[in-house]
Amino acid sequence: MSSAATLVRFLRFAAVGAVGTLAHYALLIALVEGVGAAPLTGAVAGFVLGALVNYALARRLVFASGRSHAQALPRFFAVAAAGLAWTALLMTIFIDGLGLYYLGAQLLTTALLLLWHYAGNALWTFRRDHGDGGPR
Repeated sequence: MSSAATLVRFLRFAAVGAVGTLAHYALLIALVEGVGAAPLTGAVAGFVLGALVNYALARRLVFASGRSHAQALPRFFAVAAAGLAWTALLMTIFIDGLGLYYLGAQLLTTALLLLWHYAGNALWTFRRDHGDGGPR
C-alpha cells in the first residue's frame, strides 16, 4: 500500500473512530454526570461501547475486510482489551496522579491510544492475508 493510500486509510480510521469516540464520551458523561458513577467506571463502560461501534464501522468502511467475524472479532477485542488496560492506567495516572479533570484526562488518553488502535487493527485484526479479500 502506498504512503498516500495508508494516509487516506488512517484518516478514514480516525473519522470512524470519532463516531465511536462520540458514543464513548456520551456514555461516559451520562454515567458520571447523570448517575454519579466514578469517572473510571464511566471511562471503561464508554470504552466498551466505543469499541463495538468502531469494530462495525472499521471492518466495513476502513479495512473492507473479508475476514470472518469469527476471526476478526476476537482479534479486534484483543487489541481493544490492551487499549482498555491502557485507558484504565492512563485515566488513573491523569486523574489521581496529576489531578486532571476527567474529560481532559479522557481526551489525552484518546489521543494517545489512536495510534495503538490503528496499528493493532491494520497490522493484525484486519491484515490482508493472501487470498482473504482483506483490506483494499
